[in-house]
Amino acid sequence: MHGFARIGRTLRRTAFQAVPTILGIVVLNFFLLQLAPGDAADVLAGEAGSATEETMAALRQHLGLDQPVLTQLVTYLTRLAHWDLGFSSRFGMPVSELIAERIAGTLQLMIAALLIAITLGLLLGSVMASWAGQLPDRVLSVLSQLMYSIPNFWIGLMLIVLFSVKLGWLPSGGAETIGAENAGLAGIVDRLRHMVLPVTSLALFYIAIYARLTRAAMLEVRSLDFVRTAVAKGLTPLRVTTHHVLRNALMPVTTMAGMHIGGVLGGAVVVETVYSWPGMGRLAFEAVMGRDTTVLLGILLLSAILVILANLAVDLLQLWLDPRIGDR
Repeated sequence: MHGFARIGRTLRRTAFQAVPTILGIVVLNFFLLQLAPGDAADVLAGEAGSATEETMAALRQHLGLDQPVLTQLVTYLTRLAHWDLGFSSRFGMPVSELIAERIAGTLQLMIAALLIAITLGLLLGSVMASWAGQLPDRVLSVLSQLMYSIPNFWIGLMLIVLFSVKLGWLPSGGAETIGAENAGLAGIVDRLRHMVLPVTSLALFYIAIYARLTRAAMLEVRSLDFVRTAVAKGLTPLRVTTHHVLRNALMPVTTMAGMHIGGVLGGAVVVETVYSWPGMGRLAFEAVMGRDTTVLLGILLLSAILVILANLAVDLLQLWLDPRIGDR
């Protein structure tokens, strides 16, 4: 019962904090986007080649851009209250449908990149901690420093040059091969081949962070009394590492993983643009270029919700790792 009570408190606390947080994010993003030069009418007129002042005025009136900023904000919040994200003038469809088409691609990249980053980060960090100060630790430390320092867009371009242009092993962009048989197992394999390079570009930076964090956390935990007690009881080094050291070292790693959800979403903008991946990141880039603030607001709102949900999942995971957290 105590476990369910702790989970209930965590859920209530998150829900209580989420509503004002999301509202604040929506209002702040709305006003920040108003500071950007130009609007959707300017972009549409530029793409058309020319437009008269009367045409521009009529277009702004049609898009609701002629209203005062506060009026536009109230109108947008009213639509949100009715679960309406608005209509995209650039893409010619409701924002909710537009995001629904793209969110699956971004979630696939994010989940795959984070799982790979956490798994390899924990593995490499454990190796570095086990051979602290020795050759494996030094080599992996240098390698992780390189992965941390190199921008993911440059890594993405170099991966394309190596594996697509030079070796021809993997596709250079897109989510699937156009005109190929994409049903059944062949479709899954084709999708996975297209995911390899963007997921790798997105994960390398975080592998370095989790490896170094795991190393530091494990070295700190190993110096604690309960670990020395476990060793004195005659437990094998593997059992001590997996059941005592690594379990407690997961706390800072999971905390950092929750904080990185927003960073992964931001990195997806670059990676999806480099690899022409049909996801929310590329959609956000296209919306910025088209000054489509309605789409951008929808993407930012959904991103905020995803970050909150991810942090809730991290809180529940940490509650499982250390039940004492729920009593604080």
